[in-house]
Amino acid sequence: MSGPVVVGVDGSPSAMAAVDAAAREALLRGAELHVVHAFIWPAMHVPPGTSPLGPPAGGVRESVERLLHEAVGRARSAAPGVRATSAVMPGEAVAALEAESRTAQLIVVGQRGSGGIRALLLGSTAVHLAAHGHCPVMVVRGRPEPEGPVLVAVDGSPQGRSAIAYAFAEASMRGSELVALHAWSTWSDHGESGPDHSVELVDLIGDVDELRAVEERLLAEALSGHRERYPEVTVRPQVVRGRVRPTLIEASDGAQLMVVGARGRGGFAGLLLGSVSQAVLHHANCPVTVLRSGP
Repeated sequence: MSGPVVVGVDGSPSAMAAVDAAAREALLRGAELHVVHAFIWPAMHVPPGTSPLGPPAGGVRESVERLLHEAVGRARSAAPGVRATSAVMPGEAVAALEAESRTAQLIVVGQRGSGGIRALLLGSTAVHLAAHGHCPVMVVRGRPEPEGPVLVAVDGSPQGRSAIAYAFAEASMRGSELVALHAWSTWSDHGESGPDHSVELVDLIGDVDELRAVEERLLAEALSGHRERYPEVTVRPQVVRGRVRPTLIEASDGAQLMVVGARGRGGFAGLLLGSVSQAVLHHANCPVTVLRSGP
């Protein structure tokens, strides 16, 4: 996959943590790191240059340049040897980063930026890019420099196939183990659409062990082909009976990265970002990379 790794910065602690992660991702891929700050000059109602009444380096333009300089310096400290460039993009952050995602191999953002309501767990930029980005989007959250395996959520859906392929490639590149986790329940919708629209599968099949065997086959089929392509990757399949969202969030505690599809087989077809993806973006204990399938 070609193109730079792009990280959005706004001066917030979350964005600076994303710079650290993005620098390491760029170095790992042998890619250029592109640090982007989006800004709407007219909306600020201030001249971009230095005010005659203020200090000589107090203008908005100077502040933005300092921010980018600090971010690039931080990137080079986090990943010595990384090739880093920076740019100020006109427009809102979500629009600028979505445009960058058309040519990037990875977009990296913090879990929330300097705008919005402080009580929100996840910023609007991260949510929008996860749903609309044209390349994989990594939302940096959890502990700094996480270690452990790559974790991929498997649900057997066509939308999840790209996430599985991407997770294998990530595990191979990082030299890490891959945990392929499939959570299941005795409800036909795996608990994602609510009991009013569910069917108790045990009533239809009559045997929990048989149902578990079906789920194990689903996971094995989802992984088939990828093992042969990546023989160097140690795969640890896990079939867990339980609700999908809490099971994935708990598993993320020991992972260095979680990979999920933007939406799986549950929920409403019109939604670009499924409930499981939203839940892990809000609560996972490690960075989360979201992949969309299709346009």
